Amino acid sequence: MATPHIAAEPGDFAPAVIMPGDPRRAQRMAEQLMPDAKLVSEVRGIMAFTGEVAGKPLSIMASGMGQPSTAIYVNELFMYYGVERIIRVGTAGGLSTDVKIGDVVIANGAHYEGVMNSYLTPETHFSAIASYELVRAAADAAGNDPEVFVGPVVSRDRFYGVPREVDEALAAVGTLGVEMEAGIIYGLAAKYGKQGLAIMTISDHLLAPATDMTSEERENQFQKALKLAIAAAHC
Repeated sequence: MATPHIAAEPGDFAPAVIMPGDPRRAQRMAEQLMPDAKLVSEVRGIMAFTGEVAGKPLSIMASGMGQPSTAIYVNELFMYYGVERIIRVGTAGGLSTDVKIGDVVIANGAHYEGVMNSYLTPETHFSAIASYELVRAAADAAGNDPEVFVGPVVSRDRFYGVPREVDEALAAVGTLGVEMEAGIIYGLAAKYGKQGLAIMTISDHLLAPATDMTSEERENQFQKALKLAIAAAHC
């Protein structure tokens, strides 16, 4: 029962899917966590793997970059493959001065820039919030780690051209970071009665002086976020 964008059969995906943006990162995660994992799809280079972690089934699949790409895969996973929860693991740009490069953000909500969630609640602004059970599980796994934060992010459809004063206003109301996928995951999880969460490592900072992560560091420095995502996936 392959879909237009996923070449897999029923039962090929676990109930929980960890979803990085980068296909290479998905492959690295799968090789690290599930050496015997099965490659269940690689349409357009978007690889998906299924195996077991600590005796529990888990899938890892890339989403591509941005909410339109993410929405395609999230829709098909929820609609056709019996997936119950999707946890994004990726990077974000810092907004709040409370967070620094390398810190991890568990996003309990996502302010939304774009129109992709607007059809869910006509004439009303949709509140894109994470599933509480997943937030709690990830936060419990983090314990009192001072480098892990729980709070809102902003999900955008544009990477360039945002005025600094917009970012400053978001930071002023407690927005921890900016990224490009969480909002639509939360929206589609709500639509289908499923669960969604995003856990991001701060890779650069938009408002505070900082040395950005290199592309290699972005690929490899996801260990803490991945640990928290696994706790959420199997809660």
